[in-house]
Amino acid sequence: MPWSTRTPMDLRIEFMNRLARKEKLTDLCREYGISRKTGDKFRKRFEEQGIAGLSDQSRAPKVIPHKTSPELVELVVAERKQHPTWGPKKIKDVLERRLGHRLPSVSTVGTMLVRHGLVTPRKVRARHKSSLTTLRTAVAPNDIWCIDYKGQFLLGDRSYCYPLTITDQLSRFILSCEGMAAISDEAARETCEEAFRTHGLPLVMRSDNGAPFASVGLAGLTKLSAYWLRLGIELERIRPAHPEENGRHERMHRTLKAETTRPARANLLQQQERFDAFVEEFNHARPHEALEMKRPAEIFQPSTRPYPTQLPDLTYPMHDDVIRVNRYGQLHVPGRGQVPLTSALAGQLVGVREELDGRWLVTFVSLDLGHIERDRSFTPITPLAPPNPN
Repeated sequence: MPWSTRTPMDLRIEFMNRLARKEKLTDLCREYGISRKTGDKFRKRFEEQGIAGLSDQSRAPKVIPHKTSPELVELVVAERKQHPTWGPKKIKDVLERRLGHRLPSVSTVGTMLVRHGLVTPRKVRARHKSSLTTLRTAVAPNDIWCIDYKGQFLLGDRSYCYPLTITDQLSRFILSCEGMAAISDEAARETCEEAFRTHGLPLVMRSDNGAPFASVGLAGLTKLSAYWLRLGIELERIRPAHPEENGRHERMHRTLKAETTRPARANLLQQQERFDAFVEEFNHARPHEALEMKRPAEIFQPSTRPYPTQLPDLTYPMHDDVIRVNRYGQLHVPGRGQVPLTSALAGQLVGVREELDGRWLVTFVSLDLGHIERDRSFTPITPLAPPNPN
């Protein structure tokens, strides 16, 4: 008699009644078309639970080894709320380090964030098409430092804040983030000095073509960039209108803006406290996908080139003469009179060498600036800023 002649529940009750009348289990299983294992299962359930044990029960496993616990979900959600700009990969890495064991996959963590409404779909942006540049590639910490002013923003007291930031190009380590009341050559130099004293000197300083890093004057020099050259730091400038050439630094600025300026603090002092907390977290706690989920502090090392206690005197052994630029940015050359250079070099020593064609080459540190012509005019050499091929 197959199970399908009546309802399964009717047949199971009938099966148990006949079993209670001492009929053999094996014979009954053969008659009802079920296995001995199934018959024995229902017999045991009937003995433990009565008729209720004969009902169909959920086949879902009592324990799901890979099922995410509510406690873990709470941790993920809390971490996301504390760091609204962190994605599932960063959250997973941070929690694994904290808990000391592996967590579910990145996609599972992402699903938790979606279910709790903590993910906002990103707008699809057109990918930038890369082009060839003359910029260097850092292969070690302190090969290239990047410096820039992030766009100003309004504080609670209606004053403006201009954050000046310096990062190591390879490790992404933030060397400085100082909120300033205005863009200032003097303040920028003080910030650089503090970074140099703390971390040593880089080989190259990369910047855009804006003040106080560059100018439209001779070789794009400013007092700040002349100071870098005095320290033996090479200058590197991205092409105008090409911020992507300093993409790693710009990407940090996007995170800085999202995590420290929304909302802005009441005044510059409070805003600086927020910057300091951000730098500490960015360097030591926040994993970076481009660094294989390492923290910048795990890669960055202080430079082996210490900041000198005093700027070295400039010498030009290959030149005929060494002349100091006056406070007006002019060079007095015997027999040629006053030659205008740039106020960025006021008070600096430059080397002058006579060329075979009768012109005089003017050099600052290792940078050839231009030629003093026979008619006392000055012809600059190609500006430092890289050409824009577009």
